[in-house]
Amino acid sequence: MTTHTTTPVQRVSALTGRLIVPLQRGYLNDESPAVAALARLRRGAGKDVSQMPDLWGLADTGPLHDRPAEGGRPLSESGLLRAENAVYAALTLWALHQQSRGTAMHRPGSDTAPRALGAAVRRLMPPGEIAEPIRKRLVRAGTAPGLTALNQRLRELVLLLRGSDIPLDYALLAGQLYSWQEPSGREAVRRMWGRSFHSYRAPDQNEAGTPAAADDTTDSTDKDAS
Repeated sequence: MTTHTTTPVQRVSALTGRLIVPLQRGYLNDESPAVAALARLRRGAGKDVSQMPDLWGLADTGPLHDRPAEGGRPLSESGLLRAENAVYAALTLWALHQQSRGTAMHRPGSDTAPRALGAAVRRLMPPGEIAEPIRKRLVRAGTAPGLTALNQRLRELVLLLRGSDIPLDYALLAGQLYSWQEPSGREAVRRMWGRSFHSYRAPDQNEAGTPAAADDTTDSTDKDAS
């Protein structure tokens, strides 16, 4: 019998997805608790969670403290700090991204629909062209000197993605943000972002079979533009 050990990155990614999915569903259904939660979360986008006591307890990060049922060790104190930072950063950036959008801005990626950060940024550019100012924003995020600066630079990219209705896999991003805080992890994450940027190719059609230009359209609902 094979035992599958859950890594910290997988735990962070899985928890982030579990936290976002019901909030996103509630928000898109215009449920008041979810709309209010997003309003609080997005105020933390680009900020250190320690500066936002209003967010403490808004998302249940308790599962990070548990021993993985699939095997493996519980997270150390330093690992817990990295994990909580990553989850909150991803949640707040997603909440900013989702604001006033009528379709889901967190969407898990796949081989046919890559939604990693690099691929999402590449989608901001015309097919076959490199928009240098946008590329430089991704480079600036990859070379951020610290987590707060990284969050601020990711916030700039998320605003661009929101303006073009381009979704992102926030569970994947959360795992990468955890790795980014580890010793020697920054270079690995930069490579992931660069690889997804350069490997992205605009499909002729999206998953639903409609022209790519019509992908990710939203309605004009503006339930919380303030």
